[in-house]
Amino acid sequence: MAKSLVIVESPAKASTINKILGKNFTVSSSMGHVMDLPKSKMGIDIKNDFEPEYIMIPGKKKIVDALKKAAEGKDNIYLATDPDREGEAISWHLAKLLGKKKNIYRIAFHEINRTAIEAAITKPGKIDKNMVDAQQARRVLDRLVGYSISPLLWRKVGKGLSAGRVQSVAVRLIVDRENEIRMFVPEEYWEIEAELKKKNLENSRFIAKLDRIEDKKIDLKKKDDTDNLVTELQKAQFTVASVDKKEKRKYASSPFTTSKLQQEAFYKLRFQAYKTMKVAQQLYEGLPLGSEGNVGLITYMRTDAVRVSKESQDLARKYILEKYGAEFVPSAPNVYKSKKSAQEAHEAIRPALPLREPASVREFLTADQYKLYTLIWNRFISSQMTPAVFNVVSVEIKAGRCIFKAVGSQKVFQGFSVVYEENEDVKDEEKLLPSLEAGELLDLLKLNPSQHFTKSPPRYSDASLVKALEEDGIGRPSTYAPIIQTIIFRNYVKRKEGYFTPSELGMVVTDLLKKSFPKILDLEFTAKMEEELDEIEEGREKSEDVLKRFYTPFEKDVEHAKVNMRKVKGEAVKTSEICEKCGKPMVIKWGRLGRFLSCSDFPNCRFAKAIPTGVKCPEPGCGGMLVERRSKRGRHFYGCSNYPNCHHISRRLPSQDNEDSAVVEGEDA
Repeated sequence: MAKSLVIVESPAKASTINKILGKNFTVSSSMGHVMDLPKSKMGIDIKNDFEPEYIMIPGKKKIVDALKKAAEGKDNIYLATDPDREGEAISWHLAKLLGKKKNIYRIAFHEINRTAIEAAITKPGKIDKNMVDAQQARRVLDRLVGYSISPLLWRKVGKGLSAGRVQSVAVRLIVDRENEIRMFVPEEYWEIEAELKKKNLENSRFIAKLDRIEDKKIDLKKKDDTDNLVTELQKAQFTVASVDKKEKRKYASSPFTTSKLQQEAFYKLRFQAYKTMKVAQQLYEGLPLGSEGNVGLITYMRTDAVRVSKESQDLARKYILEKYGAEFVPSAPNVYKSKKSAQEAHEAIRPALPLREPASVREFLTADQYKLYTLIWNRFISSQMTPAVFNVVSVEIKAGRCIFKAVGSQKVFQGFSVVYEENEDVKDEEKLLPSLEAGELLDLLKLNPSQHFTKSPPRYSDASLVKALEEDGIGRPSTYAPIIQTIIFRNYVKRKEGYFTPSELGMVVTDLLKKSFPKILDLEFTAKMEEELDEIEEGREKSEDVLKRFYTPFEKDVEHAKVNMRKVKGEAVKTSEICEKCGKPMVIKWGRLGRFLSCSDFPNCRFAKAIPTGVKCPEPGCGGMLVERRSKRGRHFYGCSNYPNCHHISRRLPSQDNEDSAVVEGEDA
């Protein structure tokens, strides 16, 4: 019997697959990429069609040596890395390292179970060089931008700063939103509700809202105008003008794509994007389910496709029929349409075995794994169910020159909503109206005028930022969570109570980049680059052509910025603070974490410290000031300037709320 080696990316995945394939297969893991561009230099031969210089990643030699040893004496080597561009690139590098004399095959599967893996082994393929070229082009683009602009920021702002092709655009979205919020001026407006009832029927009260005045949409800006209208309406006769009854059907949403999973996990579970993907990875690679051993619970979690296999559809329909009845099963399976750029070879995120209910595996999963699996399972099952049905009644009521409107809704069939409802949709609450007929006179019980103010656009959360990135064509499914992690770690944005605000550093750097590199910070340009990367993957574009079109004007922008970009670094601000080491005045400088206090006698004296917030440490008898600090994970907190003599830490400044500061626990600190 032929001996074979299967190489995957992670030990967890290797363990799950090893259980399936048996003793004639050895399954090993590469622990992700083994080759990459050098960190010490650009590593791109620009004059030679942007040829990248790949080196073995430091620390990966032992892994590569172990893989080479595992390959000795094997008849076949199957490269089973993830079914996306990154996975294809890893397989390509492994194939080159293991040697041309080996029988090397590329296999891919979107779910880790016996059927999918045995099918892949039976019909192995070759490495898709177009996918490799697309991944390589992205890597080169990112390196060209990062290693060209970052040194500029070091000279113009502060040492240690960095810029990214996609990350900088994400920061721009957050900065632009913050500027909108700061410039926003609330406008006053008024609404009027009428409390009405049928004549001679006490238990028939309902609320109607003023909709139009003389056939024009309501536009009440002042209290005086509203009060005058209320006085006028109190004398008017309220008559039912029209009654419109119709049936409304609400259809189930498609199974999850990566971005939709991240959005719903934030809304329903309060998971940050990175956490969602980390837990989803665990569910995909496999978890020990008692006597079953390691089992993959969901399909591949980096996808923008909504297609699912016929087998999974059939199993879902069988489950729905047995659990809920024939009226919950549509006459034909529900099919959803992917967006144009979606990879149709992929499936949506769904349970690997649709009949495996969340409750049946709860004892084997962590709380987070169970919550996410339940979310994915419910969404998939509901996607194959009939729509929810409502009876909707819309009533228009005439009162003098005004028209009031009331809408009643009654759910008459639950359909898919018995299993799942999207969090971003307002739930269709039942709101019943009394039986009304056109021409019917009503009693006015009360008029309720209410003052309101227009609201500024909200700050981005993990969910809304991912949604904006997807809608604007920025990044791809595998990049959303890393983008967010990167911009937080680089201190360009801060996450406060679940929402992003740009740091002072993020505001300054974004302003500089917008002026010197308008294309790099342009949303449409960045989206166009993503489309060109897709075209490379599809074989319609050559990577060197795309890179050349990008680099020629970009190089000119870099040279122009070297001379013309504003130098923030030299604008040192004098302060009243005195250096604790040499007694000389302290000045404010810029660094990779933003502004900080530095001795004016630098480099002779290298003393530096964080800028005090102006809020005293709440610890009795301390006398220190709170300063902003960052954890190793990039999270912000406030610590005492007298550290290590005082260990006070908090998430918020005491002056920001009326409660005691919440203590930062564990690794967050």
